[in-house]
Amino acid sequence: MPLLKDARGPEGLRLYAIGDVHGRLDLLRARHAAIATDLVRRPVRAFRVIHLGDYVDRGPDSAGVIAALIEFCRDGDGVCLAGNHDVWMLRFLAKPTAANSAWTDFGGVETLISYGVSPYARGMGLRPLKALGKDLRAALPPEHEAFLRGLRACERHGDYFFAHAGVRPGRALERQSLSDLTEIREPFLSEQGDFGAVVVHGHTVTPEPCVKPNRIGIDTKAYASGVLTCLVLEGAEKGWLTPEGYAPLMCEA
Repeated sequence: MPLLKDARGPEGLRLYAIGDVHGRLDLLRARHAAIATDLVRRPVRAFRVIHLGDYVDRGPDSAGVIAALIEFCRDGDGVCLAGNHDVWMLRFLAKPTAANSAWTDFGGVETLISYGVSPYARGMGLRPLKALGKDLRAALPPEHEAFLRGLRACERHGDYFFAHAGVRPGRALERQSLSDLTEIREPFLSEQGDFGAVVVHGHTVTPEPCVKPNRIGIDTKAYASGVLTCLVLEGAEKGWLTPEGYAPLMCEA
C-alpha cells in the first residue's frame, strides 16, 4: 500500500479526523464550527468527520461532549470511534470493582462530576466504587450509554485506516483486536514498515501532530493544552484545520 506521500482518500469525499477530546466541549464545538466554515469556503460533494475516541475523562464536561456528539452524528456525516477511556467507562459501569478502578484513577472522577455524581466522601477520599457505579448508572442518560456501546472500533477510507490507538504490526487490519485498536503503543509507534494503510490515530500524546510515512498521530493533549487537532484528507491532499482555516501538510519526498 502507498505510504503517506502517495496515499489517497476516496474521490469526492473529504475526511476530517479529530483527536482525543477528553471532556473539552468548548474545543469540540470550536472544531465543529471550523469544519462548517471550511465546507462553506471549500465546498465538497461529500464529507465525513471521524472522531478518534477518548471523549470522556480528565476534562470538565464529558457529559456535554457525549451529548454534542450524539446530536452532531444524527445526520450521518459524523462517526465516533472507541477510545480506551470510553471502553473503561463502560466496564466500570458494568462492574464497578477494583478490577476496573483504572477508570477512576485516570480521569473518571471528572466524568462522574460532569454527570452530577459526587465522587468523594467528606473527609474520607473516594467513595466506594460500587456506590459510585450505582450513582453513575442512575445519572447516565440511556442515550449516552447507547452512544458508548455503539462506538466503532475502526474505520477505513481509501489508503487511510482510522483507529484510536493504532494497530499491531504484522496482523491484517481486518483482524485487529479491540484492545490493540484502543490501547496499543509499542510496537506500533516504533514500526517503520507498511501497515497495509496509513494509520490515523490518537492516544499517544505529542506536543505537535506526529507525521510519519506510515502513520499520523493527532493527540495533542487537548484537555490540558487547549489544542484539539483536526486532520483533513481529500483525494491526494493532506492538511490541517487551523484557526485561520485549511493549511496543507507537507510530506517528505
